[in-house]
Amino acid sequence: MKTVVSSDAAPAAVGPYSQAIKANGMLFCSGQIPLDPVTNELVSGGVEQQTDRVLENLKIVLEAAGSSMESVVKTSIFLKNMDDYSVVNEVYGSYFPGDAPARECVEVSRLPKDVLVEISVIALAE
Repeated sequence: MKTVVSSDAAPAAVGPYSQAIKANGMLFCSGQIPLDPVTNELVSGGVEQQTDRVLENLKIVLEAAGSSMESVVKTSIFLKNMDDYSVVNEVYGSYFPGDAPARECVEVSRLPKDVLVEISVIALAE
């Protein structure tokens, strides 16, 4: 059994996918990009501001599903430029101050809307 999770407080999907799917006690959140949920426009600034917005968007989706950042067990980070790794790590660490989830971080050639970072998560569905 799967349940679609959606929140009007998070940016709308930019394609044929759900913000998240809850299934068998797990929550699978689609990759978020740095869209402002109010304007649906990209946030201004560099990778630091974009990473913060991405993680805030994920937090909104997690909370809409009754979950939280503390329940995240796995993240996937996609960077346009691996030179941004340390900046992304700093922002990322502020969202996971305790036991950090498992993760991978890869450089990709291009992301939707030419953003600098995209992150997806898997969490326990509470």
